[in-house]
Amino acid sequence: MKRLAVVTLLLLLVVVNTAFEETTKKATRRANFSAGPDGVVYLVVDKSDYELRVYDDEGWYATYPVVFGNKDLGDKMMEGDRKTPEGNFKIISKRPHQKWHKMLMLDYPTPDSWSRFNERKANGKIPKAAKIGGGIAIHGTWPNDNLSVDDFSNWTNGCVSLKNEDLDELEVFLPVGTKVTIQR
Repeated sequence: MKRLAVVTLLLLLVVVNTAFEETTKKATRRANFSAGPDGVVYLVVDKSDYELRVYDDEGWYATYPVVFGNKDLGDKMMEGDRKTPEGNFKIISKRPHQKWHKMLMLDYPTPDSWSRFNERKANGKIPKAAKIGGGIAIHGTWPNDNLSVDDFSNWTNGCVSLKNEDLDELEVFLPVGTKVTIQR
């Protein structure tokens, strides 16, 4: 009977420990990360994996955890849907931001974005009066709010958000004009 109590207690401890185990994703980097990327850098944001991956002339360079807008990870349909657009973009400006640390503004909407938007309107998938929206960026979080990224809490209005310290590390290597692909 004593043995059964001990085994039960141990199982309970394992279950409780597993239930409260952190599920945070950490940034991962190539072994020679401190040397900086080689050549042209580009980004791939994978919405289904909640990852922003950095590539250079040698291939994969680093991966950072990110979050988005709406929990529905589909393509942005129209202004106000809080969805993150999919497609090929580029960084058009970099600046500090009072609320979200730093902003790397993207060139959304692109001609492809407009084409998909107009097609959806013509097919009745979105209202005729809908607007496409804009102001999509890669940015940080509120000060000391890494939990939103650690918990995969989609909170933006359609932007890509990552931890402030990850953004500080990353943006040094990203000049204006850097190509960004957002996919699901």
